[in-house]
Amino acid sequence: MRRRQFIHIVQGGAIATFMTAGIIGTTDRESPAYSQTTPKKQPAPKPKPSTQQGGTLNIEWLGHMSFLISGSDRRILTHPFKPAGCTAKFPRPNPSADLILTSSRLLDEGYTEGMPKDKLLTQPGAYNLAGLNFQGITMDHDRLGGRRFGMNVAWAWRQANLRIVHLGGAASPVKGDQRILLGRPDVLIIPVGGGDKAYNATEAQAAIATLNPKLVIPTYYRTSKANDTCQIAAVDEFLALMPDVKVNKLSGSSLQVSSASLSDTMSIAVFQA
Repeated sequence: MRRRQFIHIVQGGAIATFMTAGIIGTTDRESPAYSQTTPKKQPAPKPKPSTQQGGTLNIEWLGHMSFLISGSDRRILTHPFKPAGCTAKFPRPNPSADLILTSSRLLDEGYTEGMPKDKLLTQPGAYNLAGLNFQGITMDHDRLGGRRFGMNVAWAWRQANLRIVHLGGAASPVKGDQRILLGRPDVLIIPVGGGDKAYNATEAQAAIATLNPKLVIPTYYRTSKANDTCQIAAVDEFLALMPDVKVNKLSGSSLQVSSASLSDTMSIAVFQA
């Protein structure tokens, strides 16, 4: 039996509806109304696993704003980039993934050349894809109302029973309606390095105070993988503004978290390169 799924994408005030088809099997069979023999008792069907059940979330940092987030049998790639400038010495992120999230088409956060277009999420709106619910929220990508770098898409979704928010290249304060859509993150990935198109340390601190996440993962900061053209700050400027928050400086590129491992007391995890 073929089931159709409608996807509504909101863009520029218009709603576009896309229809996809999926194949589902059926195990229902008609049984005779009368039987001459006692039928064998059939075992109860096992419940289908839900992609929203708890478990462990693996967060792998691929450099800059790019992460591979795995859990609930799904792999989500965010913000692939073209190595240059602040990402010059990182390899290009291109792992296999079920979906790819970008916040804009800028080359340091939305380089999708050669990637499958049917896996890309680039526009704001509500989506139900790969068994997960995603919300894309529009925010300014600069401090001029988007007049220089346009709009940034912040992404919020639930995976492995954790609410994840990746603010992408947000450069404007979190407003009331945006706060409602973003919710309270279990894991907040937030830019902190400043420059012309993303939060600086002080702006990131203010956004964190608004969203009150359990775990903060700073991103978009200068690392040893940058070249001389990179004009964003190191993560230490941000950490200096958070003296009362526990900081875990990670030695590797991966972090595992679960709902049981997170406390209501905020902490910060820092990837280093």
